[in-house]
Amino acid sequence: WTVARLKAQGIEHIVMLTGDNERTAQAIGREVGVDEVRADLLPEQKVEAVSELRESYDGGVAMVGDGINDAPALATASVGIAMGAAGTDAALETADIALMADDLSRLPYLYELSTAASSVIRQNIWSSLGVKLLLAVGAPFGYVSVLVAIVVGDMGMSLGVTGNAMRLAGVEPAEPPESTDPPESTEST
Repeated sequence: WTVARLKAQGIEHIVMLTGDNERTAQAIGREVGVDEVRADLLPEQKVEAVSELRESYDGGVAMVGDGINDAPALATASVGIAMGAAGTDAALETADIALMADDLSRLPYLYELSTAASSVIRQNIWSSLGVKLLLAVGAPFGYVSVLVAIVVGDMGMSLGVTGNAMRLAGVEPAEPPESTDPPESTEST
């Protein structure tokens, strides 16, 4: 479910990097639907793989990991995501984001929330700059009083951008379908 949702959201290529043996990794990879599996990797090989993927994909690379062996690769990725409860201190300290539950099904929600937050930030910056530019041009020519320019430009825009950002509270995680299958393994990072 998680891999399918990430692909539906536009994630181009999903790779499983693991220190597990090839046979086990390939079986898990097939079961969860990843595009590529790289197994029997040492920490430095995971770093090389993440670096290679960063060169191949201009949109950046996110890495999910939970162990001390994942920490260097988490640092190399565009965005490092540590699995909270099971994560080692090294992984948690290195990562940019920590999922507080060991639940990979939260990744599509994280992606959706970060995409929405990025959009809201851009909207807030451009609307704030636009209003301030209009007020800066309008005040000297008498179209707007200086007092109105100050109140609207500062207090009004503060309220506007805060209100716009409040929309992010409406981004709700989708719940995975009920299944009798075993949960996805966090060892496959």
